[in-house]
Amino acid sequence: MPINKDLKQLTRARMKKTGESYTTARAQLLRRKNRPAPTVVPESGFAQLAGMSDEAVKKKTGKTWKQWVRLLDAADAADMKHRDIAGYVHKEMGVPAWWAQTVTVGYERIRGLRDVRQRRGGGYDANKSKTVAVPVSKLYRAFSTKRTRDRWLAGVEWNLRKSTVDKSIRLTWEDGCPVSLYFTSKGRGKSSVAVQHGKLARQGDVDRVKAYWGERLGALAAILVK
Repeated sequence: MPINKDLKQLTRARMKKTGESYTTARAQLLRRKNRPAPTVVPESGFAQLAGMSDEAVKKKTGKTWKQWVRLLDAADAADMKHRDIAGYVHKEMGVPAWWAQTVTVGYERIRGLRDVRQRRGGGYDANKSKTVAVPVSKLYRAFSTKRTRDRWLAGVEWNLRKSTVDKSIRLTWEDGCPVSLYFTSKGRGKSSVAVQHGKLARQGDVDRVKAYWGERLGALAAILVK
């Protein structure tokens, strides 16, 4: 009886905190109780696992990894989905969206919720970027216009899902993986593109795909800055 009473009290406290229904709050508490204990990682190893130094993350977010882990643990972030953690960091803690994603991924790695380069739902991402001495509109057209694209990415077929002029392109690569392209102006006559090639089956695929994009983006730069 005391155990059930304690669970009810904890459930009602969580309901008040999260706005969840009684059933959902209770299920989350039971899930947390039955979840295996996470691997104990010394605080000195947080930055290495997260993939970014304490100095860098504190400069952009106002907190070190140790502070973020304690804060997110207190919010039961280990029980949340990725987007919910990122939303909490962005909306509740006032961290810009891109850096909220960085904090979320770092926390998930530290708490053993994902491997390095791995998504929470499985699969791995390969990321590559390139800065080129051309305006962002010209860099964008090098991807969006097939005639130009064939000069540096010949023989590749993809299915366009969504695009925003001079900002982003989302597509499905010929291997079935999602690829996202993000374009950023770096000032007059200079811009960059960031490539995220997602849902790779194995961690070993990451280096291969990164090398491929590094080579192709190099070829693109050579064409554009002639």
